[in-house]
Amino acid sequence: MKLAADSSKCMGCRVCQTICSLAHFKEVNPKKAAIGIKATFPEPGSYEPVICIQCGHCAEVCPAEAISGKDGVFVIDKEKCTACGTCVEECPQHAMFQHASQDAPIKCDLCKECVEMCATGVLSVVE
Repeated sequence: MKLAADSSKCMGCRVCQTICSLAHFKEVNPKKAAIGIKATFPEPGSYEPVICIQCGHCAEVCPAEAISGKDGVFVIDKEKCTACGTCVEECPQHAMFQHASQDAPIKCDLCKECVEMCATGVLSVVE
């Protein structure tokens, strides 16, 4: 399974980021979300969700072997992670994020909270 996004429906409301930070960190802080929103203005005047597609490249490049996959979902073992940032730099989707207050990068764990809260149906889970 992986997240999919229909950018044509995105209004840039950032509810997905808000719910992600609430679900994982118990705070409203879009900078702690495992999803990004890329705004392109004035041309073409649109928003594009930046999402993890669970490709596993982060696990391949992690020198500490702190990222592993189970049932197609890749998660970070925060005990093993050295916060070197290699996974963030190498993510082909640019969908891994670092926050100064965290000891490990922030990555989608496919909890689906963002999908459930997206009012315009931008996000979905696909096989």
